[in-house]
Amino acid sequence: MVRADEELKTGDWMRVFTQARELGVLQLGLSGGEPLVRPDVEDLVAHAHGVGLYTTLVSSGVGLTPGRARKLRDAGLEHIQISIQDSDEKAADSVAGMRAVRQKLSAAAIVRELGFALSINVVLHRGNIDRVGEMIDLAARLGADRLELANTQYYGWALANRNALMPSPAQVAAASDAADEAMRRHRGRMQIVYVLPDYYESYPKPCYGGWGRHYLVVMPDGRTLPCHGATHITTLRFDSVRDHALRWIWEESAAFQAFRGDAWMPEPCRACPRKAIDFGGCRCQAFALTGNATNPDPVCTLTPLRAIIDKAVQEATGPPAYQYRYISLAPERT
Repeated sequence: MVRADEELKTGDWMRVFTQARELGVLQLGLSGGEPLVRPDVEDLVAHAHGVGLYTTLVSSGVGLTPGRARKLRDAGLEHIQISIQDSDEKAADSVAGMRAVRQKLSAAAIVRELGFALSINVVLHRGNIDRVGEMIDLAARLGADRLELANTQYYGWALANRNALMPSPAQVAAASDAADEAMRRHRGRMQIVYVLPDYYESYPKPCYGGWGRHYLVVMPDGRTLPCHGATHITTLRFDSVRDHALRWIWEESAAFQAFRGDAWMPEPCRACPRKAIDFGGCRCQAFALTGNATNPDPVCTLTPLRAIIDKAVQEATGPPAYQYRYISLAPERT
């Protein structure tokens, strides 16, 4: 949430895209906020295409006119992702804070007509998860190549409103069944990705494939992060592309080095064989729920910190239908 006059200028972004490609980056997502607010998006797309980046526009769809879409296509844009809040128009407009559904549907039609790859993204929460089947059908009617059904991640404002957003176990189970059935029905036509809520997993996800392993985010003001939520970890300082080359930030900055490898891990994580699978889980979630980003991700049922998650679920949705057994994985002393 920075002022517009603090954002990187066109030339700065072009320099960053060139450095990213030299670093080995293959895919670029132009996100926001709303990237279509910037009048230079076409120039940025053209530059990204010129240096060999596969480029996605991540947009609300509001403001995507046929004329602008053609300019973006001609500049080299290959993929557009449109966010949809709900299959119910009234509910969707309520979440968006404006009457946006019809503009989104119109944008999706433009995307298909002009031959872009089309992804639809839906953030799931208690208020819309019961309509997962309807949202899948909507994405199919829009001609989406890919649909991402992503449950809310609880940090930032979502953490502050967790009790209002978290679905019940029964809702999650029903949505999972609907997604599984739809994956079979749409196989070969539309890829469907259903991201289970962390709080209903037994083990943490390998967040972005591990901290500083595959992914980086350059914010509008130039600060560069290993993931979208990293600024919530207030004990870290994130360097800016205004001051350093992207390669230096990736390879040498303290923030990107902070949680690489396993030296930072406490037990039982460091001795756990799952550390090569989930890399200790989400550092942002660990910080948000425990105040220490080096703690195990509380989602993990192999640590006593899981009690934090169980308590949160119970407060939001009622008593759990099952209990976890915590296991100590600390190595034997010799």
